[in-house]
Amino acid sequence: MSRIEKTFKSLNRPALITFIMAGDPDAATSIEILKSMPEAGADIIELGMPFSDPMADGPTIQLAGQRALKAGANMHRTLQMVRDFRAENTQTPLVLMGYFNPVLQYGVETFMNDASEAGVDGLIIVDLPPEEAGEVQEIAKINNLDIIRLLTPTTTEKRLPKILEGASGFLYYVSITGVTGAAQADLNKIKPHIEQIKTRTDLPIAIGFGIKTPQDAAQMATLGDAIVVGSSIVSTIAEKQNTTAVCEQVSALSKAMK
Repeated sequence: MSRIEKTFKSLNRPALITFIMAGDPDAATSIEILKSMPEAGADIIELGMPFSDPMADGPTIQLAGQRALKAGANMHRTLQMVRDFRAENTQTPLVLMGYFNPVLQYGVETFMNDASEAGVDGLIIVDLPPEEAGEVQEIAKINNLDIIRLLTPTTTEKRLPKILEGASGFLYYVSITGVTGAAQADLNKIKPHIEQIKTRTDLPIAIGFGIKTPQDAAQMATLGDAIVVGSSIVSTIAEKQNTTAVCEQVSALSKAMK
């Protein structure tokens, strides 16, 4: 049983999934924040892979990627962050989230091997559709890496089986039609769609994009199996650049969901 599966099975409530960009605002601060998140209340952590052209992301996460790259972040250093985290924490699932270009440049097979060896549990590759993911999916499976697929409010019933094919770990439901941090999710609008998706799969559904406050998280937790908070945490990192402020925010989110 994977760390992701164990986490969902062990909780009697929706999971809190937090996102940070690897290397933002600098390597030392970023790893300190990463290591502190589980104790603050994060059940699963998404670690962004810095990339120069993050097309699905709004200004907040775009700027985080730019800060990280300027500070010297790259894929090798991102995987080293995972190794450093795993030296102290073998329980909390880590998911790498980002775009296919850096993976392709690294070398797909080498990346999958190195990610698995480092202690990564799953991958969200935003711009890799199922039709183009055959090689990635096969190599990921060999390396015991979950491929986490994205669903959106515009995902049709006809399209759904193709997205579910080969998906594992959990499903990431993008709750708005837009980029990260651009709008607030509306529970009433997405509820019928998520309920319909749940009739087609047993995979947990994590709701992300547009969830900013503890109140947002608590509301969405009534519908999802997990809640993803990214842009608002990244904003705190940009403004405060210290671990304490991030931990306080994660703790408030966790308490609201509980």
